[in-house]
Amino acid sequence: MRRREFIAGLGSAAAWPLAARAQQPAMPVVGFLSPGSPEADTSRMNAFRRGLAEVGYVERKNVAIEYRGAQNQLDHLPALAIDLANRQVTVIVAVAIPASLAAKAATNTIPIVFGTGVDPVQFGLVTSLNRPGGNITGVTNLNAAVLGKRLKLLHELVPATGVIALLENSSSVFTEFETKALHEAARALGVELRVLNVANASEIYTSLRRP
Repeated sequence: MRRREFIAGLGSAAAWPLAARAQQPAMPVVGFLSPGSPEADTSRMNAFRRGLAEVGYVERKNVAIEYRGAQNQLDHLPALAIDLANRQVTVIVAVAIPASLAAKAATNTIPIVFGTGVDPVQFGLVTSLNRPGGNITGVTNLNAAVLGKRLKLLHELVPATGVIALLENSSSVFTEFETKALHEAARALGVELRVLNVANASEIYTSLRRP
């Protein structure tokens, strides 16, 4: 599934609690919580608006969107989530696990709809996939579940190699979980997984040139 289709689907999912409160006279407000920035989230927000429009909600016509982005500073997410909760938005849409966990900690009454590429049960976001529980639900494409298969495919393409490099951002909440899964897959394949930590785009080039 392409990212834009995934986020558009998230927009449709966010409309569920909106429809439940449709009889309220005031315009419903969607709180959109993201680890990123407005500039980086442009395509995501456009897809989200299309998803809402598909179920009859048009921004500034019959729904408002309050965007909160952490500018890639994950420690800012809890305060942003609390701000949205204090504003009593109709629903909070959270992008990725860090924002979803911050939203969950901020409120147990406002509906939360999340979108993530990892297992939300593994990270303690929901109790189970079929019965998420509480005030939270969402969608996941479980990218992390296929990490081992991706490594196996890479090994099949270059079977002679004994070392495979992994570029990772050590500050990401996903790193520990994903790295563990890849190390297990590497051991099963009999190859060495060499982890290279990068914090920004410029460090990627440096790491690739590292002997």
